[in-house]
Amino acid sequence: MLVPTLENDRVRLSPLGLSNYHHLVDIAKEKDLIRYSPGNITSPKALKAYVQQAVDGLYHKTCIPFLIYDKHKGAYAGSTRFGHINWHHKVLHIGWTWIGYEFQGTGLNKNMKFLMLHYAFETLNFDKVEFRIDERNLRSRKAVENIGAMLEGILRKDTLMRDGFKRSTCCYGILKEEWEDLKRSVFKDFNF
Repeated sequence: MLVPTLENDRVRLSPLGLSNYHHLVDIAKEKDLIRYSPGNITSPKALKAYVQQAVDGLYHKTCIPFLIYDKHKGAYAGSTRFGHINWHHKVLHIGWTWIGYEFQGTGLNKNMKFLMLHYAFETLNFDKVEFRIDERNLRSRKAVENIGAMLEGILRKDTLMRDGFKRSTCCYGILKEEWEDLKRSVFKDFNF
């Protein structure tokens, strides 16, 4: 599967793989960066396994992983992906997103989400984009609510975390028929 490069004047999302994941090693060391995720990026070996899992998903056409580059700072910022891609039902998730602390709250994430939503709805022609977020992760929940995602329900104690905690997962969604209104309102100042 060919992975696109998605970009505008703020951010470039390029294919993530074993040949370039080394750009993320220092960021992945930041304390508690993915504390609300069951994934593990705490060491170079764990990060490589995390990326290998994404590459395996790409091979099976169930995910598309990206390396995030912040054009304003001139630096690699983290990783994100499309996942749980269901080509038949035309539904996918945006998630597995983590960016270094210095990039948080700068508008980078909103630019990434715009590019990914635009690609999902207008190029892939999917009907729905979902986001799954730990119930405790109020910052991420607020971020997806701010881009127009609707809370559809909470899966209670559905995911086992690395520390043994059973988290509850908030399920958010954006429908294709909502996308045009979101482009004109939430993303009115965004471009390619």
